[in-house]
Amino acid sequence: MTKLKNGTWVVVADGEKALLLENVTDGEDPNLEVVRKKEQDNPSDLEQSANRPGRVHDNGVGQRSALDDTDWHELAKERFAIELAELLYGHAHRANFKEIVLVAAPNILGELRNHIHQEVSSKVVGEIPKTLTNHPLDKIEDIVKADLAA
Repeated sequence: MTKLKNGTWVVVADGEKALLLENVTDGEDPNLEVVRKKEQDNPSDLEQSANRPGRVHDNGVGQRSALDDTDWHELAKERFAIELAELLYGHAHRANFKEIVLVAAPNILGELRNHIHQEVSSKVVGEIPKTLTNHPLDKIEDIVKADLAA
């Protein structure tokens, strides 16, 4: 069971938005305040694609199959996770936090794990694989408190 201590950071992220929050009270009644908000403009893949997916001839007469095109929207989400990992490393290096909880969509949490620096990962006290970026702060506080207590 992990409790949010005073000064613990909570990072709430998806592939397009991240909230860096700090607990300014204790774990019994957390009060998260925004330290920084980071967003990226990530239009849908259809808006970002320049071409139609390619086609290739199959063995049969007159048969053609479509090739998968690069999903630019998903690629931008992965890049955002890498940028977030670098941002967290900068804050950890400057000793802006002692403990951190990562709350992110499962795929983004995986990307963060892959790219997060050892200096940050040593301070991670909890991970919650949920998308909470569009929730109000009081709901985020309740969900984080409940998930860490479980």
